[in-house]
Amino acid sequence: MSSFEINKIVGAILTVALVVMVVGIIGDALVNPSDKKAAVVVASAPVVIAKKEQKKLEPIGPILAKADIEKGKKIAKQCASCHTFNKGGKNKIGPALWSVVDRNMGGLASYKYSSAMKAMKKKWGYEELNAFMVKPRKYVKGTKMAYVGLKRASDRANLILFLRSLSSSPKALP
Repeated sequence: MSSFEINKIVGAILTVALVVMVVGIIGDALVNPSDKKAAVVVASAPVVIAKKEQKKLEPIGPILAKADIEKGKKIAKQCASCHTFNKGGKNKIGPALWSVVDRNMGGLASYKYSSAMKAMKKKWGYEELNAFMVKPRKYVKGTKMAYVGLKRASDRANLILFLRSLSSSPKALP
């Protein structure tokens, strides 16, 4: 066999390997294997075990009692690139947050909310803000807000207490 024939065979094998690899990558992207659940077979009956159990969000009320407005103000600096905090402040990428506590979700007339936010029929109470701040895109599926969220409950409580202070007549604490 000539070296040219060997090169063609090796080239064909490498091409097939490359195609299989690309199809595998595309397949993984389409299926998203990280969302799969593990199954265990016991006595020929499948038992499904979730990879991660959902943690219930603890109520923010008791944590608000220990919250610090100044710490909340520091955390709010992360939000300042998209939101304003002063009375009469203009909307930026996100809506102005003056008097946000107890405001209707999607209720600021001067801001163009996503249809998902407009469809929410709630007010921004303490628990709603808490749940939203954990993972905004999970709480309101379809929101335009790209922020990943605050993991620590104390940080959320500090920020909520600061947002509560941004009002002419702050809502009573729970």
